[in-house]
Amino acid sequence: MQMITQMLATDLDGTFVGDEKHLKELLTYYEGLEKKVTLVYVTGRHRQSAIELMKEANIPVPSILISDVGTGIYIGKDLKPDEQWNLLMKKNWNPEAIKKIASNYPTIVQQKLPNESRISYTVQEDEASVKKFKQELLEANISHKFIFSSGRDIDILPENSGKGSALTYVIEKYVDDNASILIAGDSGNDEEMISLGYPSVIVANAQPELMDIQDHPQLFRATKNCAGGIHEAWLHFYNN
Repeated sequence: MQMITQMLATDLDGTFVGDEKHLKELLTYYEGLEKKVTLVYVTGRHRQSAIELMKEANIPVPSILISDVGTGIYIGKDLKPDEQWNLLMKKNWNPEAIKKIASNYPTIVQQKLPNESRISYTVQEDEASVKKFKQELLEANISHKFIFSSGRDIDILPENSGKGSALTYVIEKYVDDNASILIAGDSGNDEEMISLGYPSVIVANAQPELMDIQDHPQLFRATKNCAGGIHEAWLHFYNN
């Protein structure tokens, strides 16, 4: 793959996808630019679910797909796995130990996923159990990364994963040092990548947990929802 010189790294649901009119305007704008903007999707969805969304929403296949909250990286038009990243994800990963502890909490329900590259749960109005579950994992010295977002979603990932870690890996491996970069998100599992220090946007329809992120010069708080906010931020940072 050629080194990327302009890149939009964006969450899908509620960020890139969610406002059809503004998404069409953003894509038309990008098509009119002299230099290509490479699309990198960074999503909590697994690979097949992301592909299905691309078809449903009629959005372009990205050059790079970061899936499963940063545990999978897929490259090129065929979205083939980055094997180096796969090997890193398997290091010290013990999903069975995590599931054993989770079984102590009846309100924390495991989501069905095609593989165990991450373990995800849904909880309804029981943050006390979430805190106890998180603490018990720490006390058991189980290698992991714990992300609670949208007041209901728990993602437990390999220690070296997460959207921020995966995106850092992609930038170091595939992106030119002087590239124009914009990172976009709307929920708690996007916080890690939005906080990397690159130009970033929190779209106007973001979940409350993102609103508390500390302001910095590279963070733009959009006044428009979804792709409209991304477009607004790109013009703010790059004014092409």
